[in-house]
Amino acid sequence: MTAQDSNELSREAHRRLAVSLFNRSWELLALQRTVPEDDELIHTVHASAHHWRACGGAAANLARGENQCARVYAALGRGEPAVHHAQRCLALVEAGGDGFEDWDRASALEVTARAWLAFGDKPKASGFYRQTQVALADIADPEDRAVIAGQLAELGLG
Repeated sequence: MTAQDSNELSREAHRRLAVSLFNRSWELLALQRTVPEDDELIHTVHASAHHWRACGGAAANLARGENQCARVYAALGRGEPAVHHAQRCLALVEAGGDGFEDWDRASALEVTARAWLAFGDKPKASGFYRQTQVALADIADPEDRAVIAGQLAELGLG
C-alpha cells in the first residue's frame, strides 16, 4: 500500500460521512443560527454532497444532496446558488436512475419553488409551487406526502 492509498477513505467511510453530514445540515437548519453556524451549515451540506459522490452514491443520493444545498442557500437568503442547486436537483430527478422514490420529484419541485422565492422571483416560485401540488398526488405514503406538503406550506404561496 502506498502512502496515498492509506490516506484514501473507503466507500463505506464516505457513505457514513455523507449520511452524518446530511443529518447535521438538518440540525443546523432547525437552529436560530449564528454567523459561524451559517458557515458550518454551508460547509457541512457541501461536504455531504461531496462524500455521496465519492462513495459512488446512487443517482437519488446525488439529487438529494443538490436538494439539500438548494434548501440551505434558500434558508440563508442566497437566491442564486439556491436556484443553481435546485435546478441541478430537478435535472437529476428527471434523468432518473437508481434509488429514487415516489416523493423525490415533488421534493425537487418544492425546493425549486423555495429557491426561486429566495431569488426574489415570485411568479417562477408560484409556478413550481403549483407543479409540486400536482406531484403530491404521486406520493403513496401519507407521511411522506405530509412532509413535503408541510414544506410547501412554509413558502406561503398558497
